[in-house]
Amino acid sequence: MPRRIVLTAVVAGVALFLAFWTYALFFASKDAENRIADRAWAQRAEVICQAADGQREALADLRPLEGDDPAMLRERAAIVDRATDVIETMLDDVVGVRPADDKGRAIVPLWEGDYRTYLDDRRAYADLLRTGADEPFRETAVDGIPISDKVATFAGDNEMPSCSPPTDLS
Repeated sequence: MPRRIVLTAVVAGVALFLAFWTYALFFASKDAENRIADRAWAQRAEVICQAADGQREALADLRPLEGDDPAMLRERAAIVDRATDVIETMLDDVVGVRPADDKGRAIVPLWEGDYRTYLDDRRAYADLLRTGADEPFRETAVDGIPISDKVATFAGDNEMPSCSPPTDLS
């Protein structure tokens, strides 16, 4: 009798496992949750973001930081500020035109809000550098996820990778 119960449990477990993967592979939606229907809006955004990436990368200062030199930290803060200005202008240009679809009009403002929080985090970091504190960049977390990850997920889902937040602070 106990062998039969174990065998039944194993067979039921395998059947559930197969049913789950069959559903996941063949029936579940493969569409990205954040994908908007207005592809022209996303293509326009990618062009704007690519241009901004070039401007921002031109500001990069790859010199190693020597100790806690206050002058170097102030220079670094100024670069972070200028790069953040470029990103902010980029975001203003991207959201200056609303998507044509309902879903886009509903979720792009959420993405913009998250991006603006990320920009505020960058500004706060530049202010911290100006005080002489050489600490790591800290960004806002939402539900335990760095806000830049949320912003990047939206950009990735909409095939606009250049609109992801930069992975460096320049």
